Amino acid sequence: MGAKTEKLLSTLKLQPVVPVLIIEDAESAVPLARALVAGGLKAIEITMRTDAALEAVRRVADEVEGAVVGAGTILNAAHFEAAVAAGSQFIVSPGTTQELLDAARNSDIPLLPGAATASEVMALREEGYQVLKFFPAEQAGGAAYLKSLSSPLAGTLFCPTGGISLKNAKDYLSLPNVVCVGGSWVAPKELVAAGDWAGITKLAAEAAALAG
Repeated sequence: MGAKTEKLLSTLKLQPVVPVLIIEDAESAVPLARALVAGGLKAIEITMRTDAALEAVRRVADEVEGAVVGAGTILNAAHFEAAVAAGSQFIVSPGTTQELLDAARNSDIPLLPGAATASEVMALREEGYQVLKFFPAEQAGGAAYLKSLSSPLAGTLFCPTGGISLKNAKDYLSLPNVVCVGGSWVAPKELVAAGDWAGITKLAAEAAALAG
């Protein structure tokens, strides 16, 4: 688990915000990813919530220089294997099952598993996981809740996702147990639909600047 944890951390530390994308049309995947990379967001999560998602991962992996593409909303072993075959360099799940943990154990691709309670975090720590997705962040208690876990569950790092925006991202990023946040605000549906890649690059640059 050590090497995979280091691989995952090196990806998550590329930037303060990981874009969480729902891509309806695979044709938009490459220009969207290029716009995000141009703004300083290299690690990109494409969620498996649409029929276009796997093709989008494949195209970004093959065609976008500098991008580190991952697949999110992975719910089972079949999802995991399909996403890896498409070129995903990291895998993200909203929660965890034994089936998913088994699939991850047999793969070289790191998993960022989801957890929302202290018990879930403890169970994943027993499996060797040190870096987790805190989801759904705002609905599960927000930055104050996550801060309260930092002492009793010291040594665990989180990527909070869910309800995070430019307005509250720093509340999370200031916490000692947060490595980055996940957010969809950097690629609004209306800008993607309009092909406003310059607008998305601007939003990405604002998000990348949160590191400072």
